[in-house]
Amino acid sequence: MTGTGAGTGAGAGAGTEAGALLVVGDVVTDVVARHRGPLAAGTDTPASIRTLPGGAGANVACWAADRGAAEVRLLGRVGAEAAAWHERELLAHGVRPRLVVDPVAPTGTVICLVDGGASAERTFLTDSGAALRFEPADWSDALLDGAVRLHLSGYLLFSEPSRALVAVALKAARARGVPVSLDPASAGFLGELGAERFLALVEGVDLLLPSRDEACLLTGLTDAAEAAAELSLRVPLVVAKQGHEGALVARSGTVSARVPAVPATPRDTTGAGDAFTGAFLAALLAGADPEEAAEEGCRAGARAVEHVGGRPPRPG
Repeated sequence: MTGTGAGTGAGAGAGTEAGALLVVGDVVTDVVARHRGPLAAGTDTPASIRTLPGGAGANVACWAADRGAAEVRLLGRVGAEAAAWHERELLAHGVRPRLVVDPVAPTGTVICLVDGGASAERTFLTDSGAALRFEPADWSDALLDGAVRLHLSGYLLFSEPSRALVAVALKAARARGVPVSLDPASAGFLGELGAERFLALVEGVDLLLPSRDEACLLTGLTDAAEAAAELSLRVPLVVAKQGHEGALVARSGTVSARVPAVPATPRDTTGAGDAFTGAFLAALLAGADPEEAAEEGCRAGARAVEHVGGRPPRPG
């Protein structure tokens, strides 16, 4: 393993609840290619290309630290070739990383094709590499010492070894009374796993943060509000991210709040949902109610889409 860094988040105020947020999830290398217009098959398409640190779990941790969470820890798995770089990047964002170095697989890589038009919509080509090779041996109950919330990246549910890790982490969190949140992470992978299997695997989670597509996929419903309400019969609190339409907060089968989006001029929508989740969790830890936390999430999402990459701008 690489070393564990110590740092505190900068951002919109300081967290008021003593204790750490522990994030378990993917750390990957993003290759972001911004192109304007359709891709030209069989020839060149001009693009602006950057290599950046990413991964849904790592991005959430960075945004939580940026938005004021007092202590954010991240358990991730990477390849040896990029471990030191990823650790430095996480530390620079105020996250305390514990990175397991995979002896065989390289760090996961995602090619993000971003349409340079008005929507800045993105398409991912994903090689998960070490990120899906998590296993129960990577877990230690000591990671929860002083933690007041555990957040799990949904990417952990898309391979057998990392599903076993999720089960171990959930059991440890329940034993300590630590609440658990989860972001489904990928409608594509979720479709392959299946809705009922996914919902069975996340039993015991108290907060689910799906996108519109994920919420609809999990319920078989086409209306986002109905899907969020339906999911809240299975999970106590559901916060459904709606992109440029904001977010829905649902409890006990009812949508209790519709939070509007914050206007933004998008350059790259990569990581917008991660920004929402990180800011939402930071606000919860600071004592906000879910509706107020969703407002913070929308503000972070708007900030995220206005720059390239899935993480907040580097402090300083």
